[in-house]
Amino acid sequence: MLYYGRAVDYTILPALNEISSTQAKPTTLTRDKTDMLLNYLSTNRNAVLRFKASGMFLHIDTDAAYLVAPNAKSRIAGYYFLGDGTTTSPLNAAVHIECCLLKHVVSSAAEAETGGVFHNCQFGIQIRRILEILDHPQPPTKVKTDNSTAASFVNKSIKQKRSKSWDMRFHWLRDRSAQEQYDIYWKEGIDNNADYYTKHHAPSHHLKMRPLHLQVNCMVQMIELVNHLCSNQN
Repeated sequence: MLYYGRAVDYTILPALNEISSTQAKPTTLTRDKTDMLLNYLSTNRNAVLRFKASGMFLHIDTDAAYLVAPNAKSRIAGYYFLGDGTTTSPLNAAVHIECCLLKHVVSSAAEAETGGVFHNCQFGIQIRRILEILDHPQPPTKVKTDNSTAASFVNKSIKQKRSKSWDMRFHWLRDRSAQEQYDIYWKEGIDNNADYYTKHHAPSHHLKMRPLHLQVNCMVQMIELVNHLCSNQN
């Protein structure tokens, strides 16, 4: 299921993340969640990704859900797709979805969001380099976050107080922004495609979002990039 989730049906990644975090000490609730996931896969078979020609510029939508996992952990997600290199680029099918827990406990939702930006930008370096090797030079990658504090922290538009942990862990973001590898900006949460992968939703929301994430427009040429990413992760 993990292979299927990473390759095609991204919608099961949050469930797999939560089940795997409890597999060392499973309970009856773990079994119930596993049964629900199996029923979901049986009901929604043969997920399809559609690829459509577009620009070869990487875009990243990043999001975080604060304190949604055991032991005060937060879940982060990243939606990586290719577009025309502008903040108004049309949505494409994802070339990669990141869905994992922050390894450290953070003290606020804003710090969790900044941690998500940090994690996704670090992973994005790999995809930028792959695209450059394939002769697709990359301008500053557009990184969308729905947390204004995280965006302001990176762009130095807020006055910081009591944020030494942020400086220690996430000053790398400012450095990469200064090097023009990333252009991190804010946009409201309704337009953030990574939000779907940070938390659990009601069935009605799944029915609404599944067609948007599994049968959207993207590009045929990305097959080469996806294969390269899979071999790199293996």
